[in-house]
Amino acid sequence: MKKLCVCFLLMFAACSTLVAQENDLLLARQYAANGAPEKALDIYQKLYKQNNEQYFTVYVNSLLELKKFDDAIGAAKKMVRKHPEDRQYNIILATAYTQQGSVDKANAIYDDLIKNLPADQSQIALLASLFYQNANIDYAIKIFLQGRKLLQNDNLFSYELINLYRYKRDKPALVEEYLNFLPFNPPYLAQAENTISTLFEGSADYDILKAALLKRIQKDPQQTIYPELLTWQFLQQRQFDMALNQALALSRRQNDDGSNIFELCRTLVSNEAYDAAIRGYEYLASKGKEQPLYIPSKIELINTKNLRVTSGKYTGEDLLSLEKDYTDLLAEFGKNANTAFAMQKLANLQAFKLHKIAEAKNLLEEIVKIPGIRPSLLAECKLDLGDVTLLSNQPWDATLLYSQVEIDFKNTAIGQDAKYRNAKLAYYTGDFTWAKGQLDVLKAATSQLIANDALNLSLLISDSMQADTSGAALKMYAHADLAIFAEQPEKAIAILDSIDVKYPGNSLNDDILMSKARILIQQKSYADAVPLLKKIADEHAFDLWADDAVFMLGDIYENQLQDKEKAKMYYQKIITDYGGSLYINEARKRFRLLRGDKNEGAS
Repeated sequence: MKKLCVCFLLMFAACSTLVAQENDLLLARQYAANGAPEKALDIYQKLYKQNNEQYFTVYVNSLLELKKFDDAIGAAKKMVRKHPEDRQYNIILATAYTQQGSVDKANAIYDDLIKNLPADQSQIALLASLFYQNANIDYAIKIFLQGRKLLQNDNLFSYELINLYRYKRDKPALVEEYLNFLPFNPPYLAQAENTISTLFEGSADYDILKAALLKRIQKDPQQTIYPELLTWQFLQQRQFDMALNQALALSRRQNDDGSNIFELCRTLVSNEAYDAAIRGYEYLASKGKEQPLYIPSKIELINTKNLRVTSGKYTGEDLLSLEKDYTDLLAEFGKNANTAFAMQKLANLQAFKLHKIAEAKNLLEEIVKIPGIRPSLLAECKLDLGDVTLLSNQPWDATLLYSQVEIDFKNTAIGQDAKYRNAKLAYYTGDFTWAKGQLDVLKAATSQLIANDALNLSLLISDSMQADTSGAALKMYAHADLAIFAEQPEKAIAILDSIDVKYPGNSLNDDILMSKARILIQQKSYADAVPLLKKIADEHAFDLWADDAVFMLGDIYENQLQDKEKAKMYYQKIITDYGGSLYINEARKRFRLLRGDKNEGAS
């Protein structure tokens, strides 16, 4: 019983000591956090004397913070003598020497550690991690590189070195390490691309990668990972033709199915590199009808030609050539559920670019009768048929088609689109009251684009009807709007110019300016649209189209006129002057990118 009591008392004393030490440690940390390091040191020293191994690190760090280097060095030397095999104390001693300014003494310790490095992979990794923990990245790297030599394996520690080079922002070393690592670990290619794109800041950095890749390709031409990374490198520098050339060379050498080329072409199209994408799709189609990508490539080839033509200034011959491409495709593959989308694109080309309204209407009527078409594509074609029917001056038939889609796809984006087209039809035909009722419902649409368009048109009708209850000027404006929709710019401008003549003092000045600007943008005459948009921004700063005009100016300067400073100025104006604008988030994002923020979340 007496022995049991003694054991209990000893345990109680030990527990009390541990609790007291823990309380002292918390108090010391509080002193340090509150800017009283001397008081913290007194407690750390007391704890260190009680258990010099457990409290060694906090004690020495406190000494170093107060620049008591001799004391820190003395404590570290004591632990080195006590534990000669535990290298962490050597590193802490060298750290103290470094902070004291005795760099030679520190380097001597570090070099001795490297010289006596054991040929043991886990020990090497442990020692490197100790250097890393003490913020000595350079020596952590030296340990790993020496470890490779000792173990005679240049593929060891690649992942660790990649992380250290990334931390150091040592771009040439990072590139070389990745190029050593990737041939044996190809699944990490995407991760490598992401890391490099995050770290690299411009063409000079990418030139480092390109030079290194070209050397590797020359040295090891059979390795495919290098050409793949080189293709990606060209894409990052927007050298699209070079990217395609590199990918084509690899595809021909491997004699593969071209799936990588197909995916690359999609990327090229998304970057508006239409000529390069067309070249890629032509290569895939030339591989023959028996290839699995033949039909998709033929289809995407024509779609890309469509984008190239309609996104730039085009001639009548361009449009007719594109129409022939579509008709040839349909002749080769027939009109069926698989080619319905090509029929849809051809119909839109005929209706809005070639103004072959009857041919477009007939083609769309054919599509909606084809069995097995995807419901969403069928709905799109019915909406397009409604548009073409409207252009044929058959508004009643158009509204029936819109209503069918609205009922069939209630509470969906395509159903809301149908409802908006019905409201727009009423606006075109002068039924402003009914149109506004539908538009006010659509202001709560889940599609932000439809909600924004509905709000703008509703406000246009309200403002105009308040100034002129007869709606005469608005009816003329709506006719011009319909001509813009039909891509009849000359007719639209003639109507717009006559509104002020026929109805002087109307409230549509900023609306007319915006319509003319949109016509010029539709014609790719961006520089000519700028003065009109500036006039809206300057003279109608509190009217309906003010924030639209300011954002459009930013977009034109950024993406068409290549004046980043002016673009930044207009995006900044959205942020400062139009805080409630629907463009605010996009303007903020673009402004930050133009300013050069690496992290979009920065302010």
